[in-house]
Amino acid sequence: MRAYYLTDAGKVRDHNEDSLIIIKNNNNEVLMAVSDGMGGHSAGEVASSITINYLGKHFKETFINLDKNDAVTWIRNSVDEINSLIFQHEKNHPESKGMGATLVLAIITDSYILFGNIGDSSGFVMKDERLHKVTYDHTLVNLLVSAGELSKEEAKDHPKKNVLMKALGANDPIEIDIFDCDMDITSILLCSDGLTNMLDKEKIEQVLLEDHTVEEKVIKLVTKANNRGGTDNISVCYLILKEGEE
Repeated sequence: MRAYYLTDAGKVRDHNEDSLIIIKNNNNEVLMAVSDGMGGHSAGEVASSITINYLGKHFKETFINLDKNDAVTWIRNSVDEINSLIFQHEKNHPESKGMGATLVLAIITDSYILFGNIGDSSGFVMKDERLHKVTYDHTLVNLLVSAGELSKEEAKDHPKKNVLMKALGANDPIEIDIFDCDMDITSILLCSDGLTNMLDKEKIEQVLLEDHTVEEKVIKLVTKANNRGGTDNISVCYLILKEGEE
């Protein structure tokens, strides 16, 4: 198992509101997570930091040999607590009103892999040398596509493509989507929309299939997103599960 993660402010934003983590507990179970913050006066940066800092600490301290059902409960309870922490911060710091964050996470154990997401940060898996999206973006445009009111082509350049229907700190109560993932995969990619808005799935897949190290692949994805405009912060977590894959 090899992993690497990287975040970059991009070419347009003057600071980075994304936070991310890959962490292993004492039982060699792994948590990966990306959070994309939103809100003025650096409040988005605070919201994403609250999210990732809580998850990392809580995972190390409390996620020990949980079966799949208990892991699902752990994810839901963690998200409820993070949501409360963000609302509490907002209450204590009125200048941060309107702050929030997306979240995409993956938990990898010997017996199961779970994904969870809120918002439009994305989770992918590589299987049989093809990249597959696991998560579903909680955006207005995706809702309109699902309702048949927009085509996928129209959605790509829609002026409201980044309007979120769900985010930490914006909805209370909050419900995270959880996906039970196939164990027969070679790698996992989590990213903020700063990557997926610049590179489509095919271009990301192309980079991941190249004969490079895990670090080189992550750096190349961030570089390519910047070269295409880098209009947002770019964050990538990549983990290779099976040896023989670079």
